[in-house]
Amino acid sequence: MIVDQDETARWQVCLCLFCGLPAAGKTTLVQALSKYTALRGWKTLPLIYDEFIPPEAFGEVPMDSVSHPLQTQTKWKHYRQDILSGLGQFLQDPLQEPSCQGRYQGVWSHLCMTLQKQHSPTISPLPFPSQNKLLLLLDDNFYYQSMRYEVYQLARKYAIGFCQVYLQCPSELCVSRNNNRAVPLSEQVILDMVKRMEPPNPLKNSWEQNSLTLSSYEEFTNHDLQNLTNLISYAFDNPVSPLEDDNEKRETDRNSCAKSVLHQTDQACRRLVSQAMRTAKEKNASHETLQSLAKELNKSKTQVLQDLRNHIHSGLFISPVDSMDIKRAVDRTVVIFEREVDTILRCLLSVK
Repeated sequence: MIVDQDETARWQVCLCLFCGLPAAGKTTLVQALSKYTALRGWKTLPLIYDEFIPPEAFGEVPMDSVSHPLQTQTKWKHYRQDILSGLGQFLQDPLQEPSCQGRYQGVWSHLCMTLQKQHSPTISPLPFPSQNKLLLLLDDNFYYQSMRYEVYQLARKYAIGFCQVYLQCPSELCVSRNNNRAVPLSEQVILDMVKRMEPPNPLKNSWEQNSLTLSSYEEFTNHDLQNLTNLISYAFDNPVSPLEDDNEKRETDRNSCAKSVLHQTDQACRRLVSQAMRTAKEKNASHETLQSLAKELNKSKTQVLQDLRNHIHSGLFISPVDSMDIKRAVDRTVVIFEREVDTILRCLLSVK
C-alpha cells in the first residue's frame, strides 16, 4: 500500500494488466471496465501503451539503413522501460507533481493529471470504502511472460495488488478487426505475435495465480465485467508481499540470468550481423543484395533469440544446482546463428 502521504496511505492500489493479440479487444475492455468501476467509487487510471509508443518504434528494418539493420528493433524496448519507470515514479507518490524532465515524464504526468481529475473536491464522497481504491489498468500486448513479470515486480516492490487478464481471440478475427482500424498494423505483425504469445500459466508460475482468461470473440457482457471486478477486488484485498522465501528469490535470480543470457546473445549476434554486412560490402554486393541480406539476417536473429527464450523457459539451461549456465547458453546459440549467417551470406552473394 502506498504510504508516502497521509491521504494516499489510506488507499488500496492495484495494477491490472491486459494482454493478448493486437485488436483482441483490450482497449475496449479497459474503457468498459473504467466506467463500470467508476460506479463503485474506484479511481481508475487507464495506461494505454500505444499512446506512449510511436508506430515507428515497431517498424521493420529501414530499407535505407542497411548498415544498421537492427537499430529499430530495440526502440520499443526503451519505450516500454520508460513507461515502467514513469509508473514506478507515480507509485512512489501519486499526488506529487512530476519533478523531473526524464523520458518517462509523459507517463508520470498522464497518471497524475488523470488522478487529479478524479480527485476533484466537487465530487461527493461515496458512503463506502471503495472510494479509497486506486486501480491502474495497463493495456498492452504483454505477449512475453517476462514483460508481465516486470509489472508484477513493481507490485511486489510497493506491496500493492496485482492481477492480469488474457483476452483470447482467434487470429483471423484480430486480423479482420485490425484491417478496420484507421492505422492498421501489417497482418504479418499479428501472425508473428501469435507464434510468440505466451499466455499466463498459473500452474507453472506462482506469481500468475491471480489471472483471468476472457473470450473476446463477442462483445463483453456485464457478467464478464463482474468476473473481472471480482478478480480485481481479490487483488486489492491480497496485495503482493515483498520477497520472503527462497523460492521467489530463486525465481527472481533465474529471471535475471535469463535476461543476461538474452542480452549477451543479442550482442554477440549483432556483431556477427555487422561482420556479415561488412563482408558483403567488401565483395561489392549491390544495394538490393545488401537490403535482402539485412532483412534475412534480422529475421534469422529474431527466430534464434525466440528459440533461446523458449529453451530457457523449458529449463534447458538449468543445471542440477538450479542455476543457469550462462556461458553454455550463449555459446550454443551463437554457434547456431553463426551457421545461419554463413548460409544466408553464401546464398545471397552467389546470386548477386
